Amino acid sequence: SMKTARFLGSQMARLHQAGISVFKVRGNHDALSRISKQLVFPDTVTIFVGRAQSVLQTAGGLDVVFHGLSFANPKAPESLLPKYPAGREGATNIGIMHTSLAGSPGHDVYAPCSVADLHGHGFDYWALGHIHARSVHAGSSTVVMPGTPQGRDINEAGEKSVTLVTIRDDRSVEIEERLTSVAQFERLSVDLAGTAEWSEVVSRVRSALEKKRGAVRSRYAVVRLGLTGATPLSWSLIRDSDLLLAEAEQAAEQVGDTWVEKLELDIALPTETAGDAADPIVELAASMRADASSEAFRAEARVFIQKMVADLPADGRDFAGKDEVGLEGFLDRVLASGTDLVTARLRAGGST
Repeated sequence: SMKTARFLGSQMARLHQAGISVFKVRGNHDALSRISKQLVFPDTVTIFVGRAQSVLQTAGGLDVVFHGLSFANPKAPESLLPKYPAGREGATNIGIMHTSLAGSPGHDVYAPCSVADLHGHGFDYWALGHIHARSVHAGSSTVVMPGTPQGRDINEAGEKSVTLVTIRDDRSVEIEERLTSVAQFERLSVDLAGTAEWSEVVSRVRSALEKKRGAVRSRYAVVRLGLTGATPLSWSLIRDSDLLLAEAEQAAEQVGDTWVEKLELDIALPTETAGDAADPIVELAASMRADASSEAFRAEARVFIQKMVADLPADGRDFAGKDEVGLEGFLDRVLASGTDLVTARLRAGGST
């Protein structure tokens, strides 16, 4: 967006004013964006083009050569490593590359290459980008995928950071992780086994939030709260999940600098006794579960979901899974939660 582009430009100006040079390669998103291509940066910002370039910098008596290569197109199915030159003798050589390495769950393949190949290229340090998870690979060179400075959603949970690199007089490379995330996404599972009163549930949630808050170093904690376990309250908790979410949000507010991003329920009644089996609602619940697991019912539900997905914009079609396995898992979750919700409302005497 233009707002993001303006922010990037303002930060490059701040670095320029502080006398800090920037070396940037364009990745797949930059190649797609017309806005980023039109930005005008200070002359202290070097943007590598679609062919390999090497830029020499001298600081403190040390020669440091930055080698970079930008994406010319949004797709880069082949390795870019063969296009990088050999390291310069007598200098510290730093390679900058946008790559998915050998691949990562949730990321498409871009300029794939192996860590072993990077080590073998002869550079001292590789500054990588693309995968939003930090990884460090020591060896004949230091290879760092720094991740992202701020998680965007629950799929980028945990602390986020940047990497400070120091080149010593002997040309050795030292790295230090610096925490940068203002908000930290976290998953939090709370076991409700043994709870029989609503107040017990709220107490467990509050205690778990306090413990999580204490472990989070970022200023804000954004929590995906999952409740699990067998409890006689399961039906009422499912029915009144909106009230339960409000209780959790209030507890998070009391803990401080904490938000509940979403509430997920994976709870059930304790194991049924012989007496429970005679309960008509229990019997109906068992019948619904059996119907929902039948291939005929699943086939009908599958067609309905596929039609709904097809009617959505392209960027919103992954909610039910990216492939057949993901779709089947989505079906499992939806059918199970639907059965539980209907049962909960019947047990409570209907919804209002």
